[in-house]
Amino acid sequence: MSVLVIAELDSHGIKAATRSAIRAASQLGEEVHLLVTGNDVAGIASEATKIEGLSKVLHADGPAYAHGLAENLTPLLVQLAANYSALIAAATSFGKNVLPRAAALLDVAMVSEVIQIINATTFVRPMYAGNINATVVAPAGLRILTIRPTVFEAVAATGGAAALETLTATGETGQTTWVSRDLVELDRPELATARVVISGGRSLGSAEGFKATLTPLADVLGAAIGATRAAVDAGMAPNDSQVGQTGTVVAPELYMAFGVSGAAQHVGGIKDSKVIVAVNIDADAPIFQVADYGLVADLFTVIPELEAALKA
Repeated sequence: MSVLVIAELDSHGIKAATRSAIRAASQLGEEVHLLVTGNDVAGIASEATKIEGLSKVLHADGPAYAHGLAENLTPLLVQLAANYSALIAAATSFGKNVLPRAAALLDVAMVSEVIQIINATTFVRPMYAGNINATVVAPAGLRILTIRPTVFEAVAATGGAAALETLTATGETGQTTWVSRDLVELDRPELATARVVISGGRSLGSAEGFKATLTPLADVLGAAIGATRAAVDAGMAPNDSQVGQTGTVVAPELYMAFGVSGAAQHVGGIKDSKVIVAVNIDADAPIFQVADYGLVADLFTVIPELEAALKA
């Protein structure tokens, strides 16, 4: 049998997180197929045949798939599931929306947020805000997995030569109606895949202070901007900037935390970062226990000095 990866699309095509899911799927030792769904996405499906590691791309097109609604997509997954040993998606908002519904309809247990594939049925996943890694064995039969994309290196976007197969769309289920989407337009790297992330906590004081303090440094570093849950809850930063176990899990080459205390759920979302730098005026802040470099200092002094030094 084969493994089916469900592609997540944005305005630029297939997201890098999907290519990470393909890398994970390849470790199951079977052929890897990719399902591309959307409205008028034939060009994206054709381009997907070039992705490394795929033997086939399945393309289902129609208005029902235009917005990635789980209610419309899961009937197609249920229809295809009999031909596959595993269904896999990245543990993004899209994957975490679609696959649990598919698992319920198929009456199959699901393994979420996989960070290591030991063999075809044994997986490692974090628990308790990343403080414990559990090794779990999936029951025999169909496996449904979301994988943490920061752990699996994305396969190359080119170099492959997969076959392309067109499927008949399953159509609207009529269970939901698309109304609108409010998108935050990013002029900097995406948080989940950025090489450099700088984050701020509630000590930045206000939404205006948060933006005015962190944005110039992020511009110099080409960094994504993250925030603690406390900063998000206080309205200082948008929800999609929250870093941590209950927000976006990051694994950049450099993670810089300014005024971040180091709550367990936040640390659980950054612990795979290559280098962690913490700046906090509180010498007893828990963030210093996980930081590679720590500086007890006022962030409002350090950030302008760092920015000036980088520009010099």
